[in-house]
Formats: sequence, structure tokens, C-alpha cells
Amino acid sequence: MHAIPDITLNNGVKIPQLGFGTYQIPAEDVREATLAALQTGYRHIDTAEMYGNEKEVGQAVQESGLDRADVFVTSKLHNAAHAYDDALRAFDGTMADLGLDYLDLFLVHWPLPGVGDFVETWKAMEEIYRSGRVKSIGVSNFQPHHLRRLLDNSVVVPAVNQIEVHPYLTQETVRAFNAEHGIATEAWSPIARGKVLSDPAITRIAERTGKTPAQVTLRWHLQRGDIVFPKSATPHRIQENADLFDFDLTESDIGEISALNRDERHGPDPDQFNG
Repeated sequence: MHAIPDITLNNGVKIPQLGFGTYQIPAEDVREATLAALQTGYRHIDTAEMYGNEKEVGQAVQESGLDRADVFVTSKLHNAAHAYDDALRAFDGTMADLGLDYLDLFLVHWPLPGVGDFVETWKAMEEIYRSGRVKSIGVSNFQPHHLRRLLDNSVVVPAVNQIEVHPYLTQETVRAFNAEHGIATEAWSPIARGKVLSDPAITRIAERTGKTPAQVTLRWHLQRGDIVFPKSATPHRIQENADLFDFDLTESDIGEISALNRDERHGPDPDQFNG
């Protein structure tokens, strides 16, 4: 497996640009899948309290034989814990379940505009960051107007914004806002739950490059500068998703894939979703 490049976040912390996602991998399967990813060469694992698998992810990290400093671990705040004290308690719960001394990245999972004030939530995140128990903090599914409000009322700029991004939802406006403010973009659902893999433009490029449609799509993300963490519980697919560093897409390829955008979400709308 080729070396995975790092992205340097706005506080100097380095995050591997390719990671392993654990969303919707059942708790009974995720330990083995995460171990397989770490054995393949992944060094970045993405989980969340709401995934219900933090304990097993932590077990895999501890059992991998790797130095803790060599594995970048992300988790996310539960949607039911946005009040200041609740957020602090939820972080304690995440750390207990993971069984780790520190976390590399902790995210506010959703803005939940109809639930409460995410600025209060962010103040709890800042307190956690100051404690030294997490190396970086960020947000997930925040739109530019959410971020503007956060930036106007806080001290720490989010290190990342994890959003739904794929060829059918290229998110140029959010990605540009992130870039303007030094916020890295992480792309969840990078292959649109498989829906982009049969697109003629992507299959043509896959045939020409001798790669799979999934590899072409993930390479498109990487060359645009997004951080991605495809998920699979299948060892050969875990390996396939990592084989992205021995080919390049042309500018024409990237443009053709980007032109597939149709603002098609496969997850909730952050302005409407309230948990």
C-alpha cells in the first residue's frame, strides 16, 4: 500500500487524507473490520457515539499493536448532548467507551438548528479542547451561515467540517467557505451510497485508467483536497478503497466528474434536520 498523504489542519495537527469509516458497521463486525483496515495500512479511523460502535473501534485500535500516536481517531458528539454540561459528559462517555487517553478529533455531529444553540455546544467543545484530551475540534454538516455564526461568537476556528460530498453533490459553496476560513473539508458518503458507481462518465474513466468506479470517485475527492473515509466490512473492498495512490485523474476527468453535480442529497438537509 502506498503512503497516505497528510492534510495539515489549521492548528498544525496532521490528519491522513484517507481514513476508514465505520458508519452502519454493526458493533459485532466493526472490531474485525477496523483491525483489517489498520493491518492494510489505514491510520485514520472515523466513528461517532451515534454509530453505537465506539467501544469496539477502541478495542481494535488498542489490539492493533500500533503506537497510539500513529492512529488518528475521530468521534462525534451525540445529538442529544448539545447543552454545555451534557456535551462535557458525552465526551467523557466517548472516551470511556473508546478506552483511549486522548482523541485526535471531536466533532459536533449536526447543527440541529431547531433544538438549541450550537454556539453553546461549541463553547463546551472549546473547553474540551483546552483540557488537552482532544487534539482538534470541528463540526459536521454545518452550512456557511452556521459557520459564520460560530466564527462570530467563538475563539477556536473549527479544524474541519465534515459534510456530505460526492459527484452528485459537489458542495462547492460550502467547500469554498471552508477553504476561505482555513477549515478542512471531510467528505462523508463519498460514493453516494454506491449510486454514482454506474454513472457513464465515471465508468468510462474507470475503464481508461484500469481502476474501479469507486477508486476513480475516491481519487476525484483526494485530488480536490477532500479528506475521505470510505467504509466497508469486506477485507478486499477495504484494500481496494486504499489503492488510490498509483494513478492520477486528468484535469479533464476531474471537471467531467464535477459536472455531474445535481445537488442531490442522500442524507438529511442540515437546515431541516433536528435529530
